Amino acid sequence: MENKTSKRRGTKPSPEKVSWAVINRLPRYHRYLGELLNQNILRISSSELSKLMAVTASQIRQDLNCFGGFGQQGYGYNVKYLYGKISELLGVEESYNAIIVGAGNLGKALVSSHMFERRGVTRLAMFDVNENVIGTTVSGIKVLSMDELEDFCNLHTVDIAVLTTPKECAAEVLDRLFACGVKGVWNFSNTELKTEDKDRTILNMHMGDFLMTLCYEIKKKEDKGV
Repeated sequence: MENKTSKRRGTKPSPEKVSWAVINRLPRYHRYLGELLNQNILRISSSELSKLMAVTASQIRQDLNCFGGFGQQGYGYNVKYLYGKISELLGVEESYNAIIVGAGNLGKALVSSHMFERRGVTRLAMFDVNENVIGTTVSGIKVLSMDELEDFCNLHTVDIAVLTTPKECAAEVLDRLFACGVKGVWNFSNTELKTEDKDRTILNMHMGDFLMTLCYEIKKKEDKGV
């Protein structure tokens, strides 16, 4: 059974009340709902969605209730409506701009991905200190000198910075980015970055941690003889 109200409900969440665990699941809902729309499926129940996503129907209802529910009794979820509301929550329609700081192998791989534009984020430029890469282009994105960072940010609205620098200089670069007005940093520099500024967000990505977690899961199944 879905939300007991006969009308759709959807309100903006209170950031203090919604857990990171729920927020981290929103992109997955968005992805599955997008796939349903591509299949021209316009209505789905929480139990049907739970089978697709391999989570409980109760978990789905609890997650969506954090934002108002969006379901209708006896109907389920309107896929197009729910997809739109989650897109709104995730800022997909906000047209954010991003730069990539660090034009090494990881930076080049990230800037070459289609994930940015598919999620409403425009790649503006890359930055590096290496004279051998400054002035080159990667997937149509020009690599600029770090000396140009402040001037570039003064001329363009930069919402997001993807940080792939060596960890030794990450904190210094972070200070420069925040001084330029960057709102969020996606940090791949293999060091934990923090901020006391409530208006700024840092997402620390440690790919080695994910690899170790995968190894743990494999070992656990091997130990059980699976």
